[in-house]
Formats: sequence, structure tokens, C-alpha cells
Amino acid sequence: MQKRSLRWSEGVCVLEGPDLVASALASGIEFEAIYVDQTHTSHDTSGELYELAARHGVRVFTLAPGVLERVADATTPQPVLAAVRIPVTEVGAIACEGLIVALHDVRDPGNAGTLIRSADAAGATAVIFTGHSVDPFNPKTLRATAGSIFHLPIAVSELDVALNSFASRGAATFATVVRGGVDHREVDYSRATVVVIGNEAEGLDEAAIALCDGAISIQMAGSSESLNAGVAGSLIAFEAMWRRQGTTSRPPTPSL
Repeated sequence: MQKRSLRWSEGVCVLEGPDLVASALASGIEFEAIYVDQTHTSHDTSGELYELAARHGVRVFTLAPGVLERVADATTPQPVLAAVRIPVTEVGAIACEGLIVALHDVRDPGNAGTLIRSADAAGATAVIFTGHSVDPFNPKTLRATAGSIFHLPIAVSELDVALNSFASRGAATFATVVRGGVDHREVDYSRATVVVIGNEAEGLDEAAIALCDGAISIQMAGSSESLNAGVAGSLIAFEAMWRRQGTTSRPPTPSL
């Protein structure tokens, strides 16, 4: 749960909370086991989880009171944990279509989770973690995705390898920059497009920008120096969705 190296050497990550576990069950990924706090086994949500786990053939273990509190990562421990196989995809296996979001040196779990969640909501093809980005399967990132991490392919790669893979299959590649790039609303998202989001504090360095076909910027009217990485990536993801839908005059009615 705490060590990235152990997660990847074992190929297993830990999910916290009934909602995240239920999302994983519904996605069909491989489970090792589910663990439920004994004091919550009579709750309605636990009963539903037992039923869902049984349908998927997943083992459920009941733990004595206090055990989950000692191992949980969350400040307020959840009554349910699960160990699942890391659902990672090779870059070459990801379809070269739609929008592919690449996170380069994005280190904040909240931003990473937000970007995965927004990419999922906007119908993106995949999310790729490159450079020194946070582990997409650490507990904080997993919680921030609200289950979206199980809805689309997630890959971990070097930036040049990922960009070369998609460019060789006909995709356009764009770096995000605070200023000086093409307006993100003017990009042709009808073809396969890779958009690279940079580090929260420093953005993308010159070497990373040079790997891309071009650069895009989000036009701003106020005095803010820049946008949060999660917000910037979300705006681009939804712009790409609207463009692919042909709604160039106005966006569709929000669902929330």
C-alpha cells in the first residue's frame, strides 16, 4: 500500500472503500481478495458488496475490529479494502484514436486522479503516465479517480516512446504551454491526438515540448499566471469531446 516498488514487483494495488471496490468489480479486473471490517458486515452496502463479489467469484474475508484502521491509508479508514491486479496497458496496445492524455512529471495524486476522471468523462481513449509522474495506482490517486481508472486504459511509459508510438500510427502530438501555443479550441481533434500535460509547478521543459508536433495554450482573460494541471487537462479533454461531436457553436448540456 505504501511502497510503489512493491506494488509493481507484486503487480498488485490496494483499493479502499466500497464504491471503489464496486467499480473495480463491475469493470471485470482480476481480484485477489476483498477484506471487510467485521463491525460493518450487517450494513446494506456490505451485503450488496458480498453479493457482487460472489457473482464475480471473488473471495471475501472478514477482519476483526481495528485491523483495517491499522493498515488503511485514508485519514478516515474505510470499512472495505481489496487487493487487485494492477490494470496497466502497454502503450502499443492502446488504440490510436480520439484523445490520448499524457501526464508528464505530474506528481500530485489529486491532479492525476482528476485528469483520469475527466478523461473518462470526456470519452478519452487512454491516459499515459510518463517521466517522474505519481504512481497511478497509489491509494491517494486511486481514490481521486472515483473509479474512473477502471474505465479506460492506463499506461506507464517514457514520453518519447509513447509519442513515437502514436505518431508512427498517424496521431498529432501537442505539448501544453502557458503562453505562445495555438489556442486549444482551434486544434483538429477529429484525428487521433495526444496532449501532454506537464508538471504542476514548472510545466513542460523544452526537451519535452520539442518531442511534440506543436504546442497549445488555453486563452485566459484574468491575471492568473496559469491554471491548475487538473483543470487545464479537463478543459482540453472536454473541448476535444465537443469537437468530435461537432458541437462547435456551444457545448452540450452539462450532466451535473
